[in-house]
Amino acid sequence: MKHIAIGILGAGALGLMASAASATTLDTVKAKGFIQCGVSTGLAGFSAPDDKGDWQGIDADFCRAVAAAVFGDGTKVKFTPLSAKERFTALQSGEVDILSRNTTWTINRDTALGLNFVGTTYYDGQGFMINAKKLPGVNSALQLSGAAVCVQSGTTTELNLADYFKANKMEYNPVVFEKLEEVNAAYDAGRCDVYTTDQSGLYGIRLTLGSPADHVVLPEIISKEPLGPAVRQGDDQWYHIVKWTYFALLDAEELGITKANVDEMKNSPSPEIKRVLGQEADTKIGTDLGVSNDWVVNIVKAVGNYGEMFDRNVGSGSPLKIARGINALWTKGGLQYAPPIR
Repeated sequence: MKHIAIGILGAGALGLMASAASATTLDTVKAKGFIQCGVSTGLAGFSAPDDKGDWQGIDADFCRAVAAAVFGDGTKVKFTPLSAKERFTALQSGEVDILSRNTTWTINRDTALGLNFVGTTYYDGQGFMINAKKLPGVNSALQLSGAAVCVQSGTTTELNLADYFKANKMEYNPVVFEKLEEVNAAYDAGRCDVYTTDQSGLYGIRLTLGSPADHVVLPEIISKEPLGPAVRQGDDQWYHIVKWTYFALLDAEELGITKANVDEMKNSPSPEIKRVLGQEADTKIGTDLGVSNDWVVNIVKAVGNYGEMFDRNVGSGSPLKIARGINALWTKGGLQYAPPIR
């Protein structure tokens, strides 16, 4: 009976995806007039509502970039906050068109869950944060044996935590919650000694705590966490539109195309810049993709290039002040690299 039940559940999930993909996502999106974007329930720098209720962050801006590519208007997007537990079902069922929610790209998610990740918008790794006043003298995760650790359920974070403590022959007491805000509240209230999640998230969460200066992010990175947007399998056109939106953001930065100069750059003598901005004679690059030929112009006008998006939300122009590091372009020693638009 157990095997039958699993089979029924699996068939149900496949049915949801088949139903969601029966009409192309692009057609559905155009018919309703906006993109439905699945985001977090509130993570500074990635996706969180500001004091006016407008969603801000690198993940939210990515969805605006896709809206700009499709509609020529980055405001044609609506946001659905999702917990870690809810996020995959929301995408599989068609509740959202894109999942852009600080989600780690793994083989299980790329296969068994029926998702297609389009790229890595932020290379991250799991870390640990402690209240230095409660744990004086602790400056390494290897000193955390016996600690109570706050962690969100249904995440790779929870699995990596178990692996790390087991590998280092340490004991720990997991304090597990489903919702991010519950984990944050428990840690801030002192219900656990340690908070673990993606290191970028720790810097954002620290800003929301009652006494941010008391908390220290330890140096260890215990995992690879390539964070990026995902779409449903079975709709290649939508996958290509979302994937090449990501690449366009990178190519624009590499070519020096910014929100401020994009109109001026349309007159550049560079054949490559002309091609990227849809100014090449008889170009069909955009229309072959399913969008207009000035799709990259529209993306950059909406959110800037990748570097501008990074700096504004998590980098030097944000409260987080996270260095580009490995998220720099390949030309500057980082991992961000895009195929050519040609």
